[in-house]
Amino acid sequence: MSWAENRIAFITGATSGFGEAFARRILAGGGKVIATGRRADRLEALAASGDGRVLARVMDVRSTDSIAAALADLPAEFQAIDILFNNAGLALGLGKAHEAVLDDWETMIETNIAGLARVTRAVLPGLVARNRGDVLNVSSVAASYPYAGGNVYGATKAFVRQFSLNLRADLLGTKVRVTSVEPGMCETEFSLVRFAGNESAAGNVYQGMKPLSADDVALTLESVLRLPPHVNVNTIELMPVQQAFAGFAVDRSGA
Repeated sequence: MSWAENRIAFITGATSGFGEAFARRILAGGGKVIATGRRADRLEALAASGDGRVLARVMDVRSTDSIAAALADLPAEFQAIDILFNNAGLALGLGKAHEAVLDDWETMIETNIAGLARVTRAVLPGLVARNRGDVLNVSSVAASYPYAGGNVYGATKAFVRQFSLNLRADLLGTKVRVTSVEPGMCETEFSLVRFAGNESAAGNVYQGMKPLSADDVALTLESVLRLPPHVNVNTIELMPVQQAFAGFAVDRSGA
């Protein structure tokens, strides 16, 4: 039996990046996917390639009603969700805190924190009732290593990690596993979104180095899911070889 056979993954942000790559990993492993996101055309393209094993649902994690609609009236063959991949999230801007756009902060908080919490609350009871499954939450190395301009984005990802650990505490006594996955520099649409579609600025982020790919992250998640069911990976941090966390920032402009 293939590693994901008989498994059903509910994926947020499945229209690109980590979400799409992980969906394709699940499909290659023999599983089914409920693919959610805001871009219907991309969801339809993913579903068309899924041989009947992808259910596409347009959904915005910022809306409780949208989440409820996505989970309503699931076909019988998609009801027993046992993988929740909380992937939807974004970074906006790179301005310092005293110069940042407040709307950007609020959008990140609403998506990365509130949206993730809403989806988890909607899906988790089913995993607990069936006493099996995995919750995979996308955090970031920004949760551990602050950088200028990462203010609210890094703080939202620190929430994701702590929320994941607290879920583990609440789920003690069940067979539901929880992992916070914390990638470093990865070339997806992430920087394009952060810089409001400025391809030059986004490209400069990865200039002269080889970043992670979305499939690198999806492969890492597959390795977590392949572990024996009694093994829980609490957090997993990965970076490209050309990125490191060392080095203090020092202002030398004068005392």
